[in-house]
Amino acid sequence: MKNGILIAIISLFIATQSQAQENAPKYEVKVITSIESIVENGLGRSRLISSNEERDFQEFTSSRTKEDNGRNTSKRKNIRVKDFEETKLLNFYNLGGIRFQNIAANDAVISSKITDMVAKGWDLAFVVSAVESDAGEQDGRGIFITRYIFKRLL
Repeated sequence: MKNGILIAIISLFIATQSQAQENAPKYEVKVITSIESIVENGLGRSRLISSNEERDFQEFTSSRTKEDNGRNTSKRKNIRVKDFEETKLLNFYNLGGIRFQNIAANDAVISSKITDMVAKGWDLAFVVSAVESDAGEQDGRGIFITRYIFKRLL
């Protein structure tokens, strides 16, 4: 009798877990990237980039093991995306140095993009930033990159 009750409880638990996984919400994810130039004299290029094409990472992924240490033979040309949105942004620097007006203008454009994405049902899930900045007098190059990661229910 005790074994029967235990088996029934375990079976109920497994069925509940299976049902929960089937009913779990499914999301799609979209990444928007801003690249803002940190190059003096306004020589850099700053953009907001958004892909209109999808890629399946599994097509370009290989697994390496101790026994099989072969190279990933994916072709770069198959990974490239040619259908994307490119929104012009202003550079952080111009001939006079850092331009706070340019930063404010970029904030307005990026805010507009985020507002548009939210209006289309996307939720801003994560924001990730990185900087490769000027390394001294002889460098004069750098970028500020931010990835805006959106998700929405399928």
